[in-house]
Amino acid sequence: MTLRTIIAMPRSARRGEVIEIRTTVAHVMESGHRVDANGRTLPRSILRRFECRYDGELVFAADLHPAIAANPFIGFHTVAVSSGSLSFSWRGDDGVSHTETVALTVT
Repeated sequence: MTLRTIIAMPRSARRGEVIEIRTTVAHVMESGHRVDANGRTLPRSILRRFECRYDGELVFAADLHPAIAANPFIGFHTVAVSSGSLSFSWRGDDGVSHTETVALTVT
């Protein structure tokens, strides 16, 4: 399954600069506790883990739980140390997995 994501971050920064990164992913985040119009429990379908790696090094991670809203927004900061790529990964129930990569140029 391909998830639709929005990643907002600078494409360039000065060495040592603190940069803000904001991500949003389109996902219903069904808790498994709601019922449909026929009284059947809707199956659980949540994103369980988010990770950001900067040139392979983990710089941010979050475990997500059923109480989180649909289309989760995650914002955090990191320090620009060298030119490279930031990899954003979302993993969830039923084998859902999605990764996006964004290049960062450091001057």
